[in-house]
Amino acid sequence: MEKGTLVEVKLHGDRRLVVIDRPEGKKHFQAIDENGNTHTIHPREINYTIKASGENSSFTHLQIPSFLQKVEKFLDPSSLEVAWEILIEDNQATNPNDLANLLFSESSAVTSYASYCLLSNDKIYFKQKGDLYEPRSSSQVSELKHQADAAAQRAKLIEEFQQKLTTKLSGGDVAWTTSDRSRLDCLERYALYGDEASDKAAAQELLSFAKRSKNEQAAFQMLVDLGIWSEHENLNLLRSQIPIRFANELIAAAQECFTSPIPDNMGDLRRDLTHLHVYTIDDISTTEIDDGLSIETLADGRKRIWIHIADPTRWLDPESPLDKDARKRGTSVYLPTGVIPMFPIELAAGPMSLIENKVCHAMSFAVDLDEVGAVAHYEIVASLVKPNYRLTYEDVEEMLQLGVEDDLDRLADFARLRKKWRVDQGAIEIHLPDTSVKVDSKNGDRLTLELMEDTFSRQLVAEMMILAGEVAAKFAQTNNIPIPYRYQEQPELPPLDTLMQLPSGPVREFAICRCMTKGSLGLYASRHSGLGLDAYAQVTSPIRRYSDLLAHWQIKAFLREEPLPFTAEMLTAILQAIDPAIWDANQVEKQSVRYWSLEYLRRNKDVVWEALMLDWLRENEKLALVLIEDLGLKLPMRINRQIQVGDNLRIKTGEVDPRKDIIYFQEAQQSTSVLEMEMERDSDRLESEYATL
Repeated sequence: MEKGTLVEVKLHGDRRLVVIDRPEGKKHFQAIDENGNTHTIHPREINYTIKASGENSSFTHLQIPSFLQKVEKFLDPSSLEVAWEILIEDNQATNPNDLANLLFSESSAVTSYASYCLLSNDKIYFKQKGDLYEPRSSSQVSELKHQADAAAQRAKLIEEFQQKLTTKLSGGDVAWTTSDRSRLDCLERYALYGDEASDKAAAQELLSFAKRSKNEQAAFQMLVDLGIWSEHENLNLLRSQIPIRFANELIAAAQECFTSPIPDNMGDLRRDLTHLHVYTIDDISTTEIDDGLSIETLADGRKRIWIHIADPTRWLDPESPLDKDARKRGTSVYLPTGVIPMFPIELAAGPMSLIENKVCHAMSFAVDLDEVGAVAHYEIVASLVKPNYRLTYEDVEEMLQLGVEDDLDRLADFARLRKKWRVDQGAIEIHLPDTSVKVDSKNGDRLTLELMEDTFSRQLVAEMMILAGEVAAKFAQTNNIPIPYRYQEQPELPPLDTLMQLPSGPVREFAICRCMTKGSLGLYASRHSGLGLDAYAQVTSPIRRYSDLLAHWQIKAFLREEPLPFTAEMLTAILQAIDPAIWDANQVEKQSVRYWSLEYLRRNKDVVWEALMLDWLRENEKLALVLIEDLGLKLPMRINRQIQVGDNLRIKTGEVDPRKDIIYFQEAQQSTSVLEMEMERDSDRLESEYATL
């Protein structure tokens, strides 16, 4: 190849024009680019040799810019379509020189190279075969045009999306489209699952575009900065299989319960109990009101207890869309930020609930107790009730102190009698403080953490619910009705003298708590050691607990003298199916409470808390469990000094990271030494050491 020959080569992936200067060895050439830089090239790196017929064929590198300017005037892609339309008629192949004559009526160095550029850049009209370019068929061109248009549209959307990212991350306002949100899904999955995310590369590309680190923590922060997630996004909930929202068809089905309710299958069997004075007793924030209490005075003056349980099965049939969705959920999920109900909330807090001053459908349990508190007589009926008072636990405490409601006083007397009877039957009473954690997301994530006192009003309601569960179990056993039973094996408690050596109060209660066995659910009645009952079934929360709903359906069908909707085998399969969902819900509830508890301590880092050393979790590691008494929080803490179970401490929180589940404690009187506590990531391992039922 002669000195001064102008060629196109590929340098570092780019197409460049260079001028041949001299040979380099046996196979290479030295060439000079437009900037005067020298390059060593191999003949196979040459894409195209520019020949100037009838002109001075020798070029210098200084001529390259002006040559390219001349070529630029001929680079109109639409002209290639014109050539294709002409050549396709005879299916005639072409080359750069012939195309230059066809398009520009001359075959010069400039026009031939311009034709080469058009052909080599073309992806639609021509395909190269050797030195020639054959026109594609009309159908191929049509399909390639469609693909090119689609690619251009995608590129435009990506560009618009990237502009939105830039605008939002700079503090501007943007409106995310459905397409935008789908592009951000990869970022969410990466923040949730890290290296296990299926589209990790796409997420890292977005992070790279935003000039951020390529890890899941950066993905989380970017989603917060974009306004997609909040600073306190519940990642454990998002990782779970818990459905957060209801599908449109379920909302429509719930609405039909208002506009076109199904017939009440209990018909004339539903007893009118609207004459009874009914109390519903719940926390003030409770929206699903599923139980009420009454006292009936019989003709002989004896007092009968009535326990009214909401009847959600009045509004749906087994295997209906609402039922299938509730079965999938298994339970309502109660989080500090709010409830994820088992049924759409308009239905759960509406017709399904026992609403004050409205006639409501219920399942009512009538119970007569003997002089020691045992069940002497009972009856279960489908009913209509009209709650008179919606009371809070605080209301009941005050009313009992004032003695203003005779029926309430009598219910309290029955509750005390029942508790004594259960204790005599071997019930195990544990009174450890519990905590209520609430987050008001409408007011800047306002966080309250309060100690839930074990007041008598709560014990009263609990005793009545346990009584209803005992009656339901007796009824099912007597009539051979398969329903889910709750049972608990007898724990091996420490000897009495060992317990009495421990300080009374939380320390002793916790020692008992650590020995308790886990409760189980099954179709065969067995003793519930914690409650002191030979048989027990949960039936008092059918709006919130699917296993309770199953018991209601079975009992109501028996009352109608109709075939039961579920056989024992069917119930077994259903209970096995809902068990993972219930486990998932319990885990998310625990994790969410723990997160917000740490966040509360983070926001109150300067507070000195009174704490009680409950027990060693791992004494060889100096890991103790302490109770922050004002909050009811039980947290692990490393204590590197001599301390006894039951000793009091004054502690402060240091650095806290709720997201990483880590907190640092220090004793207030030992401010120079920071004692570290890292909460276990595996909640099962930690909970197994100090979990309560």
